[in-house]
Amino acid sequence: MTVSPLTPSSSRPYDPIDLSSKAFWSGTAADRETSFAELRAARPVSWHPPVEDSLMHDPEDHGYWAVTRHADVVTVSRDSETYLSGKGVLFENIPEELLEASQSFLAMDPPRHTLIRKVVHSAFTPRQVRRIEDSIKENARNIVGELREAGSGADFVEHCAKELPIRTLSDMVGIPESERAQVASAADALVSWGDEVYLDGRNPLEVLVGNQMYLHQVAGALAADRRANPGDDLISALVHAEVDGDRLTDAEVSAFFVLLAVAGNDTTRQTTSHAMRALTDFGDQRAWLAADFDDRIGGAVEEFVRWATPVMTFRRTASTDCELGDQRIAAGEKVVMFYSSANFDTEVFDAPHRLDLGRKPNAHVGFGGGGRHFCLGAHVARAQLRSIFSELLTQIPDIAAGEPTYVAGNFIHAIRSMPVTF
Repeated sequence: MTVSPLTPSSSRPYDPIDLSSKAFWSGTAADRETSFAELRAARPVSWHPPVEDSLMHDPEDHGYWAVTRHADVVTVSRDSETYLSGKGVLFENIPEELLEASQSFLAMDPPRHTLIRKVVHSAFTPRQVRRIEDSIKENARNIVGELREAGSGADFVEHCAKELPIRTLSDMVGIPESERAQVASAADALVSWGDEVYLDGRNPLEVLVGNQMYLHQVAGALAADRRANPGDDLISALVHAEVDGDRLTDAEVSAFFVLLAVAGNDTTRQTTSHAMRALTDFGDQRAWLAADFDDRIGGAVEEFVRWATPVMTFRRTASTDCELGDQRIAAGEKVVMFYSSANFDTEVFDAPHRLDLGRKPNAHVGFGGGGRHFCLGAHVARAQLRSIFSELLTQIPDIAAGEPTYVAGNFIHAIRSMPVTF
């Protein structure tokens, strides 16, 4: 068999659908899905130009392969030998010295990824999990009570969706009350540097670096204190966790803290907001859930995550020449997984544009497509979603979401604000 030579990336034609432009990511999710559907059907793996307004210009960056079909996203996710994370997991090029400090083991490959994840996982003991779940239930009850006090017309994002993740994070790691608001603000900054409204004229790299440094300082101080004075929190567990004689360094603890602050904060916040709007739009599904909440919420949470797809994209880098979706990919080329496309793939999901809280099976990729980088905090996210909607549908059964204001961007499917009435 004759194998055709690989086309140089610098001369390869770009797909006519531009997934890299700011205009594409400033449109609606429905508009984007129209483009994704065309790509899934005709060109499931396609070549695109570098993302517009990248954080760091790289003259050697000629573009990336867009993976839009569910099956291919799962393939890339599970083949971590061919598709590497160590060069970064975001669309944008991030300075290498910032990668590990901001993305921890997300931006690592084996064997280092295996070691760090093992040590971190060992800190999530059954006792820690029980403590976290108990605090989530109490926080959810208090937050919905505070939303009621804020009254009809309050911003759901500000008064509810953003509150449970930061309180959960603070309880998990033992963040002092005096630092909680600034930690939440810094975590927001690490996923908002592409948001022109948020930046308000500031340099995006300075915003990213400054807030990352602050989170490292907080984590470093917490780690030093917990080494000397261990408590019943995750930082204490992390600094004392040991696997085969290996422990995390302060830098590794700090990097994981940054990852936890970002991944544990924004993703659950966005899923909560999108799900609240969906329950308003699909009243039949809301009634179905409320009729037998305890038995039905488990499956409903999975549909919330699919529907919201809070993380829309992650990238990998090909370690070797390979083939995917009838395309030949060269070693060193970027491969971007479009979760927001995969989660609406009609080859996998029946009527994906309808919220179906009883959907079975529900093989969504909202926590990743499997493999070594599957979301470590998935169980915490599920616990938060179960608790917050239990309280919302119990304390404020007639709550209804108004029109959301969205944040443009290619990474987090973010809602800036959304009024609710009750």
